[in-house]
Amino acid sequence: MTCVLDPGIRVSEIFGPTIQGEGMLIGLPTVFVRTGGCDYRCSWCDSLHAVDNRFRHEWKTMSTDAIWQEVNLLSGGRPVMVSLSGGNPAIQPLGALIERGHREGYRFALETQGSVARDWFAELDVLVLSPKPPSSEMTTDWTAFEACVEAARDKPQIVLKLVVFDETDYGYAKDAAARYPQLPVYLQPGNHTPPRPYGEEVDMDGIMKRMEWLIETVTCDRWFDARVLPQLHVLLWGNKRGV
Repeated sequence: MTCVLDPGIRVSEIFGPTIQGEGMLIGLPTVFVRTGGCDYRCSWCDSLHAVDNRFRHEWKTMSTDAIWQEVNLLSGGRPVMVSLSGGNPAIQPLGALIERGHREGYRFALETQGSVARDWFAELDVLVLSPKPPSSEMTTDWTAFEACVEAARDKPQIVLKLVVFDETDYGYAKDAAARYPQLPVYLQPGNHTPPRPYGEEVDMDGIMKRMEWLIETVTCDRWFDARVLPQLHVLLWGNKRGV
């Protein structure tokens, strides 16, 4: 018999149940497993505590079993949606966790920028692909992104979620949607504008102005397949962690 070692998963925080605050699952009660580490450094990142190495001392390397015990405790043993987020959760070995949860009736959604493909994407229930627009100061590798789509093998529900700050980001979003016309598109106004210091404070007035502009732009452009949504959790709690 071959003994398979659990490689461990870097975890920034586990919390919930609370509502999913954005995208296609907005409003759905969810337990969040936020992993630590990311291969991107977006200029407006609103989750630096799960990205930047200066927060590394806060992350824990946990076994699949330990993570599952915490998820089970938080949910009271009742199946709920589990959101795998980050950072970039695709850089962590999450396949065994998904398999474990499915055996007990839980569902799994994962959000990634589409830079790292994993075979276990096909085991997810929802795969949210969120390529980063020009305002992030990151460059999308569309070959790597396509590998993520192919890895899912049409098994989970796949959607595009794009952050939009300005006209340039909007053009990028339209281009991304044109590349994948089969995928539902969710747009959201940007939250954290650089060089504002990272933390819980948000420019709520700026968010609402960008939301209004984005709605008007989509409507005038007759882009009727796109859904425009706010980050509900930001409207309620700002960038507070653990909600």
